[in-house]
Amino acid sequence: EVPIVESGGGLVQAGESLRLSCAASGFTFDDYAVGWFRQAPGKEREGVSCISVSDGDTYYSDSVKGRFTVSSDNARTTVYLQMDGLTPEDTAVYYCATSTRPSFYYSKLQARYFGGWGQGTQVTVSA
Repeated sequence: EVPIVESGGGLVQAGESLRLSCAASGFTFDDYAVGWFRQAPGKEREGVSCISVSDGDTYYSDSVKGRFTVSSDNARTTVYLQMDGLTPEDTAVYYCATSTRPSFYYSKLQARYFGGWGQGTQVTVSA
């Protein structure tokens, strides 16, 4: 499993933006898809977005499509989640994780197809 670390969370007001980072420690994401998930209190973990780092294919849940953008840096050691137009419903702990499965699986944005979970970063959006 790939050790990864999320950062960039914080407290913002509705309508503002945040950029989360998911950094690989001692590895590159060349051979992985990297997914972003979130979990709000009392709710199940929800898939938000995913990127196949090698070819740049991206996937989004309907709840964030058009507001969030996933990307990777040129070194392929960091994946970003740009979050615009945040709402209180986006409040959650955000996690990143990796997958080596074929796109048929990781494109579903289901946590069971991912591993190597980071510790998470809290995003709080006030009304």
